[in-house]
Amino acid sequence: MSKTINRRQWLAGGLHGVAALAAAAQWRGAWASAPVRMLVGFPPGGGTDMLARLLAAHLQQALGTAIVVDNRPGAGGQIAAQALKAAAPDGQTVFLTHDHTVSILPKVVRDAGFDTRRDFQPVAGLGTFVNALAVTGGHPAHSLAEYIDWVRGQQAADAGAIGIPAPASTPEFLVGVLARQFDLSLVPVPYRGSAPMIGDLLAGQIHAGIGSVQEFLELHQSGRLRVLAVLGGDRQTALPEVPTFEELGVRGFRDTPFYGIFAPKGWSEAQIARWEQATQQVLAVPEVRQQMQAWAIDVRYMDHRQFEAIEQAYSQAWSRIIEASGFQPQ
Repeated sequence: MSKTINRRQWLAGGLHGVAALAAAAQWRGAWASAPVRMLVGFPPGGGTDMLARLLAAHLQQALGTAIVVDNRPGAGGQIAAQALKAAAPDGQTVFLTHDHTVSILPKVVRDAGFDTRRDFQPVAGLGTFVNALAVTGGHPAHSLAEYIDWVRGQQAADAGAIGIPAPASTPEFLVGVLARQFDLSLVPVPYRGSAPMIGDLLAGQIHAGIGSVQEFLELHQSGRLRVLAVLGGDRQTALPEVPTFEELGVRGFRDTPFYGIFAPKGWSEAQIARWEQATQQVLAVPEVRQQMQAWAIDVRYMDHRQFEAIEQAYSQAWSRIIEASGFQPQ
């Protein structure tokens, strides 16, 4: 037996249908627009790329806009940074990066092709991480002091070789600080990224290396590598047994590397506020926080002003270290 639908019910149903169609059209319209490019200055599969893909998947839901990770590897992120500078400030391009590209590279390259302050707009900070000194799992040194004594006692010319993931990077300058402080012949050995450096470290081709904690963490926990010291003012939650360099008397490394999002200069306050809100929302998602913490990232949302202050303080601290090393931009 069929139901009789009165005029009021019919109108209500029609209005609900129109509203649903409008909402669907609005949603389709948002996703049908050109996707936002999230530039990454390093190859797929690396730490920065994995972070970008994790955040992009959640940010596009928060923003209602498709986000495509655009890898532009090479020259320590310089190629991606130049691509950001060339992009229009229309909200369609952002740059997810760590400290090296925006804070260190302009100080060690004669013409980086961009100026962080002049060309980029800080949007939001994502968190901080630290670099660490590690030796092979079978190395006799179980502390920084033991490593220093071991190097002093070796006759081989390569005993003081320390792998670093890139030339003219913070790990290279840290090697220089350790060499001067302990009067040692330590030599930085640059690689094209952390993966080949860690490969040689595991194979025993080099005895020690400096890289980010997140890249050493699992290998340290399995015993294949041994982390001896970390940067920063506090011990790492993931490595509570490992002292900081500052605890061991190596000063000047309280400012820690960071991850953050930049835009081309010229973004409006509304554009910045939209991304700040979305970033804060995403960093509060438990699975996002847990994954970032598993990568030894200290999750810390920073609005654009806080992030800008962090970047400038870090940049100034490393300017002093680079100048003291006598390094000349190439």
